[in-house]
Amino acid sequence: MTRTGWLIRPAGIVDYDRANELMHELASLRLRGEIPDTLILLEHPPVFTAGRRSKPEHVVWSEERINEAGAQLRSIDRGGSLTFHGPGQLVGYPIVDLGTRPDALAYVRRLEEVVIRAAGDLGVELARSDVQTGVWAGHEKVCAIGVRLMRMRVSLHGFALNCTTDLSWYDAIVPCGLPQEGVTSLSRLAGRTITVGDATIPVLRHFERVFDVELRSAADAAEPFENAAAS
Repeated sequence: MTRTGWLIRPAGIVDYDRANELMHELASLRLRGEIPDTLILLEHPPVFTAGRRSKPEHVVWSEERINEAGAQLRSIDRGGSLTFHGPGQLVGYPIVDLGTRPDALAYVRRLEEVVIRAAGDLGVELARSDVQTGVWAGHEKVCAIGVRLMRMRVSLHGFALNCTTDLSWYDAIVPCGLPQEGVTSLSRLAGRTITVGDATIPVLRHFERVFDVELRSAADAAEPFENAAAS
């Protein structure tokens, strides 16, 4: 039987720090059973996030240069190394209760499946890597995935799908700590513009199918995110 969940899709470009705080608050509520499984879809202003496996040498630019360019650098509690978030990138934060015996790798594979199917609907063929997480076109990553489980049960963080992302931002880092691999976007692969708006509906549709959930807009829950829209 299909479950009902929340969709939080705030308008505008949402400040990373506030969104990260709100995501953790929602995960705590989900852990206590006070809200259903939830998918947050948004965009951030330019920000580099360093996960628990990041190393100092993965940051190519100095933090001063990053700030001068109009971006931020943040250390966060997800797995993985460094990645970038910014305008033109669809960021998804699923807040999902994976049960008392969670399979984190299987959960990541399901997120990959959502993105692969959504990209296929947009005419872009993507695939998994045999050795790395995320979604790829050859040796170029299109969608980074990094997660954490709160109390080994409820998911945090998620995926970042490059749509019209300015890929020059990735010059500042070694993306995902993989110097031998590149990054690309749906638009570059398709040879046409594929916006965040274009990608949102396919991602939603396939998230619902892969996770067997019907998502309903949660306007009240989206309001704090919209209040955090970057100026």
